[in-house]
Amino acid sequence: MIEQPNLHYVDELAGDDVEFRGQFIEIIKNEFPLEKEEYIGHISNARFKETAEIVHKLKHKFNILGMQNSYKLAVAYEMELLEGKHDSKSEFNEVLDTIEEYIKTI
Repeated sequence: MIEQPNLHYVDELAGDDVEFRGQFIEIIKNEFPLEKEEYIGHISNARFKETAEIVHKLKHKFNILGMQNSYKLAVAYEMELLEGKHDSKSEFNEVLDTIEEYIKTI
């Protein structure tokens, strides 16, 4: 089962600064769909190096959203891609879908 994203880290980082919290969330909401789309374009065309680069970017959002296991998955997947493999593609895609649904609610 895929772990669920949360805003604990964002809340901790923002403290009482509601404006900062809102800006941080907006950045996630704006960047994530674009990065996911870029990922899909690269993996669909078997551009493994480019896919690894966008996975590298995405994994930091996993961490921000409190998804440590997914972060570890992304690290391993990034290495796979650099070796021309994509064994973790399905599981990684599940994480992306989970985050996509979550950011619709925040």
